[in-house]
Amino acid sequence: MRISEADILIVPGYTGSSDDHWQSRWESKLSTARRVNQREWSKPVREDWTRAVADAVNEATKPVVIVAHSLGVATVVQAVPLFEKPVAGAFFVAPPNVADETIKPRRLMTFGPYPRDPLPFPSVLVASRNDPFSSFEAAEDAAGAWGSLFVDAGDVGHLNAESGHGPWPEGLLTFGRFLSKLAVPGKD
Repeated sequence: MRISEADILIVPGYTGSSDDHWQSRWESKLSTARRVNQREWSKPVREDWTRAVADAVNEATKPVVIVAHSLGVATVVQAVPLFEKPVAGAFFVAPPNVADETIKPRRLMTFGPYPRDPLPFPSVLVASRNDPFSSFEAAEDAAGAWGSLFVDAGDVGHLNAESGHGPWPEGLLTFGRFLSKLAVPGKD
């Protein structure tokens, strides 16, 4: 699949993605990318956030490819039952461990527990070995449950602007390889 053949939905996490964040940079570079906006970035409500993602998927006019970071990943996996259209694939980065009772802010736990069923679309999950919002093992376990290809990013923090991942060219290359392997529905 090529970028022009997909509706690329950018799904940020808690507090959104700043202009320096790789998601914002990708959104401005990828011609068919658009952000799924939330009413309250700093006060996430699971039902509101999942409905916003489901609405964006259901309103898409091309095959959907999701690019989610942090709480955006939790939002997407909780929204799957609300999807009325198929998703071509999802690229997940740094999902928080929403079952960890020590996670801050505590409201992130309201997005758990994660479903354990395989996702109905191909996915990649990129995780850091020293993410302050999730253990590497919890991310690897989620990837296994969902049937996601698991990518070990090394010791790179939360994979956001604060951890030095503004442009994140390695991530864009990984996303490009993933996108190129996705099938366009209805095309042989």
